[in-house]
Amino acid sequence: MTELNDKERLRYSRHLLLKEVGEQGQLALKQAHVAVVGCGGLGSPALFYLAASGIGKLTFVDDDDVELSNLQRQILYKVNHLGQQKAKAAGKVLASLNNEIALVPINARLTDKNVAELLRDADIVLDCSDNFTTRYLLNRYCHQASKVLIAGAAIATQGQLMCFDFRAESPCYACVFPEGSQTPVESCDNFGVISPLLGVIGAQQALLTINVLLGHHQGSVFCTLDGMSLQQKQYGLSKNPECDCCGLREFQATNTN
Repeated sequence: MTELNDKERLRYSRHLLLKEVGEQGQLALKQAHVAVVGCGGLGSPALFYLAASGIGKLTFVDDDDVELSNLQRQILYKVNHLGQQKAKAAGKVLASLNNEIALVPINARLTDKNVAELLRDADIVLDCSDNFTTRYLLNRYCHQASKVLIAGAAIATQGQLMCFDFRAESPCYACVFPEGSQTPVESCDNFGVISPLLGVIGAQQALLTINVLLGHHQGSVFCTLDGMSLQQKQYGLSKNPECDCCGLREFQATNTN
Protein backbone atom coordinates (compact mmCIF):
# COMPACT_ATOMS: atom_id res chain seq x y z
CA MET A 1 0.00 0.00 0.00
CA THR A 2 1.45 3.34 -1.09
CA GLU A 3 -1.28 5.52 0.41
CA LEU A 4 -3.84 5.58 3.20
CA ASN A 5 -7.50 5.04 2.49
CA ASP A 6 -10.16 7.55 3.55
CA LYS A 7 -11.07 5.61 6.70
CA GLU A 8 -7.43 5.51 7.79
CA ARG A 9 -7.03 9.22 7.14
CA LEU A 10 -9.93 9.87 9.49
CA ARG A 11 -8.78 7.40 12.15
CA TYR A 12 -5.21 8.74 12.22
CA SER A 13 -6.07 12.37 11.46
CA ARG A 14 -4.34 13.65 14.61
CA HIS A 15 -1.15 11.94 13.48
CA LEU A 16 -1.46 13.37 10.00
CA LEU A 17 -1.55 16.89 11.43
CA LEU A 18 1.92 16.43 12.87
CA LYS A 19 4.94 17.31 10.76
CA GLU A 20 6.79 14.58 12.68
CA VAL A 21 4.36 11.95 11.31
CA GLY A 22 2.25 13.03 8.34
CA GLU A 23 0.93 10.60 5.75
CA GLN A 24 4.30 9.07 4.91
CA GLY A 25 5.01 8.48 8.57
CA GLN A 26 1.62 6.87 9.09
CA LEU A 27 2.30 4.63 6.11
CA ALA A 28 5.59 3.61 7.74
CA LEU A 29 3.70 2.63 10.89
CA LYS A 30 1.17 0.71 8.80
CA GLN A 31 3.94 -1.26 7.12
CA ALA A 32 5.75 -2.04 10.39
CA HIS A 33 5.76 -5.29 12.35
CA VAL A 34 6.34 -4.99 16.10
CA ALA A 35 6.64 -7.92 18.49
CA VAL A 36 5.79 -7.56 22.18
CA VAL A 37 7.01 -10.22 24.60
CA GLY A 38 4.91 -10.15 27.75
CA CYS A 39 1.27 -9.05 27.86
CA GLY A 40 1.25 -7.93 31.50
CA GLY A 41 1.71 -4.60 33.22
CA LEU A 42 4.12 -3.20 30.62
CA GLY A 43 2.74 -5.00 27.59
CA SER A 44 -0.81 -3.80 28.23
CA PRO A 45 -0.25 -0.05 27.70
CA ALA A 46 2.39 -0.67 25.05
CA LEU A 47 0.01 -2.83 23.02
CA PHE A 48 -2.90 -0.41 23.49
CA TYR A 49 -0.96 2.52 22.09
CA LEU A 50 0.76 0.58 19.30
CA ALA A 51 -2.60 -0.77 18.12
CA ALA A 52 -4.27 2.63 18.40
CA SER A 53 -1.39 4.24 16.48
CA GLY A 54 -1.84 1.93 13.52
CA ILE A 55 1.15 -0.41 13.67
CA GLY A 56 0.33 -2.70 10.77
CA LYS A 57 1.19 -6.00 12.47
CA LEU A 58 1.46 -6.76 16.16
CA THR A 59 2.75 -10.08 17.43
CA PHE A 60 2.44 -10.58 21.18
CA VAL A 61 3.70 -13.51 23.19
CA ASP A 62 2.68 -14.68 26.68
CA ASP A 63 1.96 -18.08 28.20
CA ASP A 64 0.14 -16.96 31.37
CA ASP A 65 -3.56 -16.87 32.20
CA VAL A 66 -5.38 -13.84 33.60
CA GLU A 67 -5.56 -13.81 37.40
CA LEU A 68 -7.39 -11.50 39.79
CA SER A 69 -4.13 -9.99 41.10
CA ASN A 70 -3.25 -8.93 37.52
CA LEU A 71 -6.13 -6.47 37.33
CA GLN A 72 -4.38 -3.97 39.62
CA ARG A 73 -1.98 -3.05 36.81
CA GLN A 74 -2.58 -5.08 33.62
CA ILE A 75 -5.13 -2.77 32.04
CA LEU A 76 -5.84 -4.89 28.96
CA TYR A 77 -7.92 -7.26 31.06
CA LYS A 78 -11.32 -7.14 32.73
CA VAL A 79 -13.05 -9.37 35.28
CA ASN A 80 -14.66 -11.41 32.50
CA HIS A 81 -11.18 -12.39 31.26
CA LEU A 82 -10.23 -14.20 34.47
CA GLY A 83 -8.91 -17.68 33.69
CA GLN A 84 -8.39 -16.94 29.98
CA GLN A 85 -5.07 -17.03 28.20
CA LYS A 86 -3.55 -13.55 28.31
CA ALA A 87 -2.52 -13.54 24.66
CA LYS A 88 -5.97 -14.63 23.51
CA ALA A 89 -7.77 -12.14 25.75
CA ALA A 90 -5.42 -9.36 24.66
CA GLY A 91 -6.15 -10.15 21.02
CA LYS A 92 -9.89 -9.74 21.58
CA VAL A 93 -9.49 -6.41 23.35
CA LEU A 94 -7.08 -5.02 20.76
CA ALA A 95 -9.34 -6.13 17.90
CA SER A 96 -12.17 -4.16 19.48
CA LEU A 97 -9.90 -1.10 19.44
CA ASN A 98 -8.52 -1.50 15.91
CA ASN A 99 -9.78 -4.27 13.66
CA GLU A 100 -7.84 -3.06 10.61
CA ILE A 101 -4.40 -4.20 11.74
CA ALA A 102 -2.98 -7.71 11.87
CA LEU A 103 -2.95 -9.15 15.39
CA VAL A 104 -0.97 -12.32 16.11
CA PRO A 105 -1.49 -13.57 19.69
CA ILE A 106 0.86 -16.39 20.69
CA ASN A 107 0.24 -18.42 23.83
CA ALA A 108 3.78 -19.68 24.44
CA ARG A 109 6.84 -19.16 26.60
CA LEU A 110 9.80 -17.83 24.68
CA THR A 111 12.74 -20.23 24.57
CA ASP A 112 16.01 -20.66 22.69
CA LYS A 113 14.19 -23.09 20.42
CA ASN A 114 11.28 -20.86 19.34
CA VAL A 115 12.56 -17.29 19.64
CA ALA A 116 13.85 -17.03 16.07
CA GLU A 117 10.71 -18.55 14.58
CA LEU A 118 8.36 -16.28 16.54
CA LEU A 119 10.26 -12.99 16.19
CA ARG A 120 12.14 -13.34 12.89
CA ASP A 121 9.92 -10.98 10.88
CA ALA A 122 9.56 -8.24 13.51
CA ASP A 123 11.16 -4.86 12.85
CA ILE A 124 11.30 -3.99 16.57
CA VAL A 125 11.01 -6.20 19.65
CA LEU A 126 9.60 -4.91 22.94
CA ASP A 127 10.75 -6.67 26.09
CA CYS A 128 7.79 -6.37 28.47
CA SER A 129 8.66 -9.55 30.33
CA ASP A 130 8.95 -10.02 34.07
CA ASN A 131 11.95 -12.34 34.39
CA PHE A 132 15.66 -12.16 33.68
CA THR A 133 15.76 -15.43 31.74
CA THR A 134 13.54 -13.93 29.04
CA ARG A 135 15.35 -10.60 29.14
CA TYR A 136 18.75 -12.14 28.48
CA LEU A 137 17.29 -14.42 25.81
CA LEU A 138 15.77 -11.45 23.95
CA ASN A 139 18.99 -9.50 24.31
CA ARG A 140 21.04 -12.30 22.76
CA TYR A 141 18.57 -12.91 19.95
CA CYS A 142 18.10 -9.23 18.99
CA HIS A 143 21.87 -8.70 19.06
CA GLN A 144 22.46 -11.67 16.77
CA ALA A 145 19.57 -10.72 14.46
CA SER A 146 20.50 -6.99 14.33
CA LYS A 147 17.10 -5.87 15.59
CA VAL A 148 16.05 -2.95 17.77
CA LEU A 149 15.24 -4.04 21.32
CA ILE A 150 13.17 -1.72 23.53
CA ALA A 151 13.04 -2.95 27.11
CA GLY A 152 11.02 -1.72 30.04
CA ALA A 153 11.06 -2.64 33.71
CA ALA A 154 9.23 -1.53 36.83
CA ILE A 155 9.40 -2.72 40.41
CA ALA A 156 8.12 -1.08 43.58
CA THR A 157 8.32 2.63 42.69
CA GLN A 158 11.25 2.54 40.24
CA GLY A 159 11.02 2.26 36.46
CA GLN A 160 13.52 1.77 33.65
CA LEU A 161 13.35 2.32 29.88
CA MET A 162 16.08 1.02 27.57
CA CYS A 163 16.66 1.00 23.84
CA PHE A 164 19.39 -1.08 22.20
CA ASP A 165 19.71 -0.46 18.47
CA PHE A 166 21.53 -3.49 17.15
CA ARG A 167 21.22 -2.32 13.55
CA ALA A 168 24.53 -0.61 14.32
CA GLU A 169 27.29 -1.10 16.87
CA SER A 170 25.59 -0.86 20.25
CA PRO A 171 25.97 -1.85 23.88
CA CYS A 172 23.46 -4.46 25.03
CA TYR A 173 21.34 -5.26 28.06
CA ALA A 174 24.07 -7.52 29.46
CA CYS A 175 26.55 -4.62 29.28
CA VAL A 176 24.34 -2.75 31.74
CA PHE A 177 23.19 -5.76 33.79
CA PRO A 178 25.70 -8.61 33.41
CA GLU A 179 24.23 -12.09 33.53
CA GLY A 180 24.50 -13.54 36.99
CA SER A 181 24.36 -10.13 38.69
CA GLN A 182 20.58 -10.14 39.12
CA THR A 183 18.72 -11.89 41.92
CA PRO A 184 15.76 -13.93 40.63
CA VAL A 185 13.52 -12.91 43.56
CA GLU A 186 13.34 -9.29 42.38
CA SER A 187 9.85 -9.25 40.89
CA CYS A 188 6.47 -7.62 41.40
CA ASP A 189 5.31 -10.79 43.18
CA ASN A 190 7.91 -10.24 45.89
CA PHE A 191 8.29 -6.46 46.06
CA GLY A 192 5.02 -5.12 44.68
CA VAL A 193 4.70 -2.25 42.20
CA ILE A 194 2.75 0.99 42.04
CA SER A 195 0.18 0.49 39.30
CA PRO A 196 0.48 3.65 37.11
CA LEU A 197 4.28 3.31 36.92
CA LEU A 198 3.82 0.35 34.58
CA GLY A 199 1.49 2.45 32.45
CA VAL A 200 4.07 5.22 32.17
CA ILE A 201 6.96 2.90 31.23
CA GLY A 202 4.85 0.79 28.85
CA ALA A 203 3.55 3.92 27.11
CA GLN A 204 7.12 5.21 26.80
CA GLN A 205 8.10 1.91 25.17
CA ALA A 206 5.34 2.46 22.61
CA LEU A 207 6.39 6.07 22.03
CA LEU A 208 10.03 5.13 21.59
CA THR A 209 8.98 2.38 19.15
CA ILE A 210 7.08 4.88 17.03
CA ASN A 211 9.99 7.34 17.12
CA VAL A 212 12.36 4.62 15.88
CA LEU A 213 9.98 3.60 13.09
CA LEU A 214 9.61 7.21 11.99
CA GLY A 215 13.36 7.74 12.00
CA HIS A 216 13.33 10.22 14.89
CA HIS A 217 15.46 8.09 17.21
CA GLN A 218 18.66 6.19 16.61
CA GLY A 219 21.14 4.65 18.97
CA SER A 220 20.85 3.30 22.49
CA VAL A 221 19.41 4.96 25.57
CA PHE A 222 18.85 4.13 29.24
CA CYS A 223 16.38 6.12 31.36
CA THR A 224 15.19 5.73 34.93
CA LEU A 225 12.02 7.08 36.55
CA ASP A 226 11.36 7.53 40.24
CA GLY A 227 7.64 7.01 40.64
CA MET A 228 7.49 9.01 43.88
CA SER A 229 9.45 12.14 42.94
CA LEU A 230 8.67 11.84 39.20
CA GLN A 231 12.34 12.51 38.54
CA GLN A 232 13.52 11.01 35.26
CA LYS A 233 17.18 10.63 34.37
CA GLN A 234 18.88 9.62 31.13
CA TYR A 235 22.28 7.95 31.03
CA GLY A 236 24.82 7.39 28.31
CA LEU A 237 25.64 3.78 27.48
CA SER A 238 28.91 2.24 26.42
CA LYS A 239 29.88 -1.29 25.47
CA ASN A 240 31.45 -3.51 28.08
CA PRO A 241 34.45 -5.14 26.36
CA GLU A 242 34.07 -8.12 28.71
CA CYS A 243 30.37 -8.60 27.94
CA ASP A 244 29.54 -12.24 27.22
CA CYS A 245 26.92 -11.20 24.64
CA CYS A 246 28.39 -8.37 22.57
CA GLY A 247 31.83 -7.65 23.98
CA LEU A 248 35.41 -8.32 23.06
CA ARG A 249 35.40 -11.92 24.23
CA GLU A 250 32.60 -12.85 21.84
CA PHE A 251 34.33 -11.01 18.99
CA GLN A 252 37.56 -12.87 19.61
CA ALA A 253 35.80 -16.19 19.91
CA THR A 254 33.87 -15.80 16.66
CA ASN A 255 36.90 -14.62 14.71
CA THR A 256 39.41 -17.26 15.74
CA ASN A 257 40.56 -19.59 12.97
